[in-house]
Amino acid sequence: MGPMAEQSGFQDARYAQAVTAEIKRLSQNRHVRIVHVCGTHEDTISSNGIRSLLPESIELVAGPGCPVCVCAAEDVDMAIELARQGHTVTTFGDMIRVPSTDSSLAKEKSEGADVRVVYGANEAVKIAGENPNREVIFVAAGFETTAPTIALEVLRKPPENFSVLTSLKVIPPAMELLMNIEGFAVDGFITPGHVSVVTGTEVFQPLATKYGVPCVAGGFEPLDVLESIRMILLQIEEGRAESENEYRRVVRPGGNPVAQKALSDAFDLRDAPWRGLGIIQDSGYFLKEKFSDFDTRRKYDFSPIDSIDILPGCLCHKVILGMIDPVDCPLFGKRCTPADPYGPCMVGHEGTCRIRHENLVL
Repeated sequence: MGPMAEQSGFQDARYAQAVTAEIKRLSQNRHVRIVHVCGTHEDTISSNGIRSLLPESIELVAGPGCPVCVCAAEDVDMAIELARQGHTVTTFGDMIRVPSTDSSLAKEKSEGADVRVVYGANEAVKIAGENPNREVIFVAAGFETTAPTIALEVLRKPPENFSVLTSLKVIPPAMELLMNIEGFAVDGFITPGHVSVVTGTEVFQPLATKYGVPCVAGGFEPLDVLESIRMILLQIEEGRAESENEYRRVVRPGGNPVAQKALSDAFDLRDAPWRGLGIIQDSGYFLKEKFSDFDTRRKYDFSPIDSIDILPGCLCHKVILGMIDPVDCPLFGKRCTPADPYGPCMVGHEGTCRIRHENLVL
């Protein structure tokens, strides 16, 4: 939070009233569209009724902030094919339920495939070490927050029967994509707090400068979100476009240099597919050539897969882009539920549809 919020604490109702009043003052006579790109921010916003506290002139939009949601179908299809071939496939809990072209890892597991849920790449490495006669694949989905932990495991030279299927994404290129969509107005970004811990706030300054759009790294308490909105509105009023830091108790301008070094040592940035968004330039982490022995894509032969990112009737691509509210999808809460997700946005706890569904039920 900003200095006032840090001094006031997380539960200070008087401060919340004061910052809300300031938001109303700063937003008078102007419509402001603020976009965040973090599922945890959406959870805070929805579960605490933040939108109901804001004046109607402020539109708070959820963008592509869920790593499971933007994991391309072709990546999931590759993992499914490896499981069908009899290999051990490991991944995070949410990933096994992500629907793909004609199946999911959870469905393959129910039919006998060796699919295992792990909490991190280190567990997958341990499984490979304990099972030297099995090929163990770790399906790595995530943003800059998750990627360093995977980089470190590769840099430590894991067992030869271990490999990584990367579906690791970088946030700033996706933000720039939003800025270039015709008719998709962005007046300010709440940048993701967890990602900013690794990248720092300076990484968002080029985007702020190029497009004249304020960026504020926000924390995850309700007051953090309100303060981030206030800081964006103040920049707009003062005619500034800077990458500022509301989450100063955790985030540093330059980020975490140790994590950044691990990323640069293990990965190259290349064009990558995002579900529903297409190929985004320089937006994905891929293992460097010298680590090709641990790169699933290079280690195994794949037949061409005619993957389907968005299944018929699903509107996840529009939800991911913040173009529609989840409740406007005709499948929401009917054909598509957390218990039986049809689209990826209903799977993980960071998915916009899942969050909205849980809060509507509550």
